[in-house]
Amino acid sequence: VQDIFMSETAHYAHVILPATSFAEKDGTFTNTERRVQRVRKGIHPIGNAKPDWQITCELSTRMGYKMEYPSPKEVWDEIASLVPMLAGINYGRIEQNGIQWPCPDIKHPGTKFMHEGKFPRGLGKFFVLPYRAPAESPDKDYPLLLTTGRTLYHYGAGTMTRRSAGIIHKTNDCFVEVHQADAGELGIFDGEMVRVVSRRGEITARAEVSGKMKRGVIWIPMHFAEASVNKLTMDAYDNITQTAEYKVCGAKIEKL
Repeated sequence: VQDIFMSETAHYAHVILPATSFAEKDGTFTNTERRVQRVRKGIHPIGNAKPDWQITCELSTRMGYKMEYPSPKEVWDEIASLVPMLAGINYGRIEQNGIQWPCPDIKHPGTKFMHEGKFPRGLGKFFVLPYRAPAESPDKDYPLLLTTGRTLYHYGAGTMTRRSAGIIHKTNDCFVEVHQADAGELGIFDGEMVRVVSRRGEITARAEVSGKMKRGVIWIPMHFAEASVNKLTMDAYDNITQTAEYKVCGAKIEKL
């Protein structure tokens, strides 16, 4: 495992490679508007931490394929020489401002808008997909539909955001959102700790009772390893998203 923190996942690894944070490494960053920008380290790496590119190079060399780049600039130069849409981007051109790909040659200014005016094929192409029922739906034993997601304050498994005092002041415990009518039938009060159960496992979470959820539907965030919602979800494969079907399964809530 390569990570900047000792995460829950890292504890399962035989080998842990300490990586650098954004503030400890040079290179480039490509954002969601396709802008390639320079990144400059603010401090030297702490302890034994190394930047991602150096870890990759050292692993490759030890496995028999030498990668002896002296800096991330040479890594970028090779990428640009092999990827036509990046061919016109080099460190000199992005020293002050980023450039948006595609940028096919050194004189090209970059592409502010992709497919401006029209798509390459003319009009856009829409696909009508047939409805496919989820692999598991609520039933008499597990009458609630469980879906999962993220909160405003945390990202992913919370391995970084749960280390921020300001963020955890807002929310730092797992909760289950449940419609007030469902909570009333179950005798559950807002703020009460409850057990959420599926065919695969169970977790304990704080009940958040409101009218935000649809009746029969409960929602749990994914950020809290001590009450991992994926103990409840299922790994049925969804061929459209090419991922496991984590967003829907049957569940029930029990009072503690």
